[in-house]
Amino acid sequence: MGCRNRSTSDRRTPIMVTPSAALPDGPDSLVASLAQAGRQAQLQLARLSSAQRAEGLRAAAQAIRAQAAEILAANAQDMAAGAARGLSGAMLDRLKLDPERLGGIADAVAAIADLPDPVGQEIDRTSRPNGLILSRVRVPIGLIGIIYESRPNVTADAAALCLRSGNAVLLRGGSEAVHSNRAIHAALVSGLDEAGIPAEAVQLMPTQDRAAVGAMLTAAGLIDMIVPRGGKSLVARVQADARVPVLAHLDGINHTYIHAAADPAKAKAIALNAKLRRTGVCGAMETLLIDALYPESAGLVAALIDAGCELRGDSRACALDHRIAPASDADWDTEYLEAILSVAVVDGPEAAMGHIARHGSHHTDAIVTEDQAVAERFLGEVDSAIVMHNASSQFADGGEFGLGAEIGIATGRLHARGPVALEGLTTYKWLVRGTGQVRP
Repeated sequence: MGCRNRSTSDRRTPIMVTPSAALPDGPDSLVASLAQAGRQAQLQLARLSSAQRAEGLRAAAQAIRAQAAEILAANAQDMAAGAARGLSGAMLDRLKLDPERLGGIADAVAAIADLPDPVGQEIDRTSRPNGLILSRVRVPIGLIGIIYESRPNVTADAAALCLRSGNAVLLRGGSEAVHSNRAIHAALVSGLDEAGIPAEAVQLMPTQDRAAVGAMLTAAGLIDMIVPRGGKSLVARVQADARVPVLAHLDGINHTYIHAAADPAKAKAIALNAKLRRTGVCGAMETLLIDALYPESAGLVAALIDAGCELRGDSRACALDHRIAPASDADWDTEYLEAILSVAVVDGPEAAMGHIARHGSHHTDAIVTEDQAVAERFLGEVDSAIVMHNASSQFADGGEFGLGAEIGIATGRLHARGPVALEGLTTYKWLVRGTGQVRP
């Protein structure tokens, strides 16, 4: 699908959502056509300099600012539809754009343009006894498919990260944000087009039909990697059905353990921030573990309840405050993404780490303590992509890590782990330089 040479008004015209039967030649043909166009655009991207790709992103950021009124109007449509559909407060918060948030999206795109370009970066170099010089250099992965829900900022973040790392991208957003995604995509494409970047480098699926998602997942040889960003059911479906490599994380069931030697002021501030700063982000704390020997337990849970958080606890947690409801077995394995928190009282670091091992999702887990030895043990033994000491789990974010925007937080062990930004969207190749050597 190409957007080149379309007028501004054409670009802003919503594409009608079509059922699978109405898709030209079916979803497989649609995805193949989009993927082939994206792969051709990626070859063109590879011939552009780092400065040219950066300039394209700056133009795209400016286009988002210039088309703010249209994007906010489109988002208002999505918000109204979401409220009518009964979306939760957390989901509506993920969906909502206002001038400040939209300005932040544009700023993030511009900031990515200023990040160091990983493409061509030499990872290492060695010399063999026969005189061959071997080096590994970073190269783009190719065409990346992004399947995501709710958050319209992903449209801009994913496009910018992929372009900066020399990749083309095929975006498929959720139906909740369909108008917002199309408006942001139209702005991005207009800016890229003005800067001479092929519009097909950033494509948005022109249908919300679920069959098109299935076609993306089985497009081996056309799409090089799939990145799902969304709820557990989406990620599980992608991982079960994909014939394309997947970079994913499941739930953000994040724990904060308040050790017996925690500073009470730090513990209170960190717990309130980790849960309530923004309840709908994947770095939000979902389970609070309180050491049985921590002396300020009652005050800590009272502060959370007084701030508007519903607490569900084990028997010892319920004894701390009559307002805590008993937790079910399912609570310990739930990513609430709302102002709800499960609380357990544990007997020391061993019990805390055991609870995390049984119920965690390997995303982000934190300890609050002034005992450095205990902190180092926790940092070393907890098997999560991000492990923190005396800090809010809401810092689990590519921007906060100095990586710029992120494509997601990977919880697996292969290729990339934690916030996935530019380097995570590259692979490498070996370069071998000789002087005429032949193998005996």
